Amino acid sequence: MRILFLCTGNSCRSQMAEGWARHTWGDRYTAFSAGSDPHGLDPLAVRVMAEAGVDISGHRSKSVTEFFDSSMDLVITVCDKARGTCPVFPGDAEMIHAGFEDPPALAREAQSEEEALFFYRRVRDEIKAFVESLPEIVG
Repeated sequence: MRILFLCTGNSCRSQMAEGWARHTWGDRYTAFSAGSDPHGLDPLAVRVMAEAGVDISGHRSKSVTEFFDSSMDLVITVCDKARGTCPVFPGDAEMIHAGFEDPPALAREAQSEEEALFFYRRVRDEIKAFVESLPEIVG
């Protein structure tokens, strides 16, 4: 099964989801991530994933258009904006939404990097729990 996690920037949430899916279900699912307006990998997302034992430092921010010629079985939007702008994929890709709060937006008012990391870690753990439930979601 080929799964695409889609967000707006493909910098944080979708990258975390791809990382968790590859780490947890790499022998069962092929995971990808993309964004409707990619703008680079968030270094704090890389950092909190590494703390959890998942290396996403080699990922790059990708446009959803890179996947239009690829056959996807499931497209999961992980932010509300991506849900509203998600393109129609060719083929029979099922589309579902699993929205998560945006760590950079949550951390905007943080007084320190450590305080900012709190939000990244919380969302990372929420995404992990969702990804762990994928077999129940996809059947």
